[in-house]
Amino acid sequence: MTATLPQHKAAGPLRGRSRPLEPAFRGVLLASLIVAVLFLIVLLSYVFIEGSGRLDTRLWENFPSKLYPERAGAQSAIVGTLYIIGLTGLFCVPIGVMTAIYLEEYADGERWYNRLIELNVQNLAGVPSIVYGILGLGIIARGLGVGRTLLAAALTLSLLVLPVVIISAREALRAVPGSIRQASLALGATPWQTTARQVLPAAVPGIATGTILALSRAIGEAAPLLLLGAVTHITFNPANITDAYTVLPIQIYNWIKQPEAEFHTLASAAIVILLLILLAMNSVAIWLRNRYQKRW
Repeated sequence: MTATLPQHKAAGPLRGRSRPLEPAFRGVLLASLIVAVLFLIVLLSYVFIEGSGRLDTRLWENFPSKLYPERAGAQSAIVGTLYIIGLTGLFCVPIGVMTAIYLEEYADGERWYNRLIELNVQNLAGVPSIVYGILGLGIIARGLGVGRTLLAAALTLSLLVLPVVIISAREALRAVPGSIRQASLALGATPWQTTARQVLPAAVPGIATGTILALSRAIGEAAPLLLLGAVTHITFNPANITDAYTVLPIQIYNWIKQPEAEFHTLASAAIVILLLILLAMNSVAIWLRNRYQKRW
């Protein structure tokens, strides 16, 4: 006589339970996505159609003009934007990556000062940009005597995006498997050699992607730069970091305020240029991620 084993249900306790709200929740999510995409398409279409009449060489070859919109351009704003982003990356990337390496690879999580650093980094990532503008005006521009110059603007935007760079770099370092660290240490490498030659190269794609996305946020900031002397009418390109400057968001805002329709067309064309710069930066981030990303 053969004994039969008791049969167990293959499904868990939640399997088969009806979820009447799940289709409705999916419908709400899909509707939200459709509405957001439609608004984006409408906005981009309006900007491209409105600014198509001035998307020519005059836009990036000529300087701004208050009296002749048909000859006005945005060369000084384009050059100032590129300078600002370049200096911001030069200041914030080394500091952000080194801070992330310390917090992720060397810091003792039980120490109160390390916990305080982590807490402040997470909180500073959500601080409004205008607060950084006030901080830059009071400490960098006036306290350090830098003045309302290109250097003060770059340092302030570096503080703005630094928490994002640190967080993204830590996530990239954390994604590297611990077995790589253990194997390197087992072969006699020091902790610094392990970090510099094994962990950091493997995390470069994630670090680069997060850094470029953080700089993409800085490229559209206008509120901090208004406090730091980004004037609206500059008819020259900055020659050094102590010169006056302007950027595309400020120039666009100045043209939008003008009553003439020609200036509004110029503003739309400048928005297209700003979007193209932003798209180029994001494309580089996607290329770096796809080219160097490793699957663990």
